[in-house]
Amino acid sequence: MIMMQFYSTNKTVPQQNFEEILFMGQAPDFGLYMPESIPKISKEILNKFNKMSYAEIATEICNLYLHEEIAKEDLLKISKDAYDFEVPLVKLELNHYIMRLDQGPTSAFKDFAARMMSRLMQHFLKKKSQKLTILVATSGDTGGAIADAYLGLDNIEVIILYPATEVSARQRKQMTTLGKNITAIALNGKFDDCQKLVKQAFGDADLTHLNLSSANSINFGRILPQIVYYFYAACKISPQEPCIISVPSGNFGNLMGGLIAKKMGLPVEKFVVAVNENDEYPQFLKNSKYQKVEPSKACLSSAMNVGHPSNLVRLVDLYGGHLDYQGELHALPNMDDIKNDMWSISVSDDQTIQTIKKTYDSLNYILEPHGAVAWYGLNEYLKEFPSKLPCISIETADPAKFPEEIEKILGIEIGMTENMKKQSNNQEYIQKMDNDYNSFKKMLLTR
Repeated sequence: MIMMQFYSTNKTVPQQNFEEILFMGQAPDFGLYMPESIPKISKEILNKFNKMSYAEIATEICNLYLHEEIAKEDLLKISKDAYDFEVPLVKLELNHYIMRLDQGPTSAFKDFAARMMSRLMQHFLKKKSQKLTILVATSGDTGGAIADAYLGLDNIEVIILYPATEVSARQRKQMTTLGKNITAIALNGKFDDCQKLVKQAFGDADLTHLNLSSANSINFGRILPQIVYYFYAACKISPQEPCIISVPSGNFGNLMGGLIAKKMGLPVEKFVVAVNENDEYPQFLKNSKYQKVEPSKACLSSAMNVGHPSNLVRLVDLYGGHLDYQGELHALPNMDDIKNDMWSISVSDDQTIQTIKKTYDSLNYILEPHGAVAWYGLNEYLKEFPSKLPCISIETADPAKFPEEIEKILGIEIGMTENMKKQSNNQEYIQKMDNDYNSFKKMLLTR
């Protein structure tokens, strides 16, 4: 078999193998890396997934991309170490399920990508004698997941930028109480500002010697593990027929995992792309014109407060178009194919609140804001397009990450997870910074 190669969506730099793009993050031409071909998974293997563990399914999926770079037995060890927690599939009504991706150490779906990615990096770094600096922009959950996954790893420094006023206290403490090789920066700005500073740094020739890498979903090393849980859920719930999957979407890395899974052969009837009031994507599907939401709107589903999702670059590329990182659409993708695969809706804060209330009152289930956006989107889709197919709605975080919001909506106390209890009284280490690239660059150069 030939080693998988990855190309930049801007297509002006040479292709690279997985190890190279894992440490590069963003391509030098500011594009995002994509596999030169999407490997197909055989029906024989697909049929076996119903009886396989999560780690075993992860090994099979990742092996299709990494077979010439990491031995399959090593992948299995990495997967078992990364995924030592449950992935509950909760049946709420009829054939409608919630996939809970909140059982990892930081109680958010970002644990799935961060834990696998950190271990893949560690595997490759054992062959090198290099130091690495990872830059992360987060709207909430990514920062905590990356901090936990990389804490204490040799030769790796992690610098996390987050919007100072748009993350919950519990989200913040998952980033700011660790110390050691983790630096948390509270930026006076929006998530999109954090993301922009990180992208500028990657393209800055003055910083090349720092050996910068990314753990955001601009890095394909984050996308690859996210392909896995779509196979896991669909094959456990619906091994013989296609399903409908509702994805709460902010930076679109989660959705990209699902879309690639479908291209690999997972039978998905439709993806419901549920966004909050940052509605650039539903508008794009409606009028075939892309317009960023600037500044992004602050909503209850804070991790989805993204006015220009980075992974739209990959989505547009997957469907034959070209979008650059600044949001300029150079070539329109195949909109018919996109609309055949996806249906999108913007969900207001009022609708999110009512969904949390209704789901608790009628089903005795507590949704957090992001999961509520997905659940609302799924039900709206089914009103317009009734279906008896199995439906999966993705819950991306534990309600304990948003206690003030949930308690205000439902009038009940939301306790902490065990990890949150440990961090609640720990000292926080926070650097405050204005939204200024020169200040950020100076900090990187003088560390």
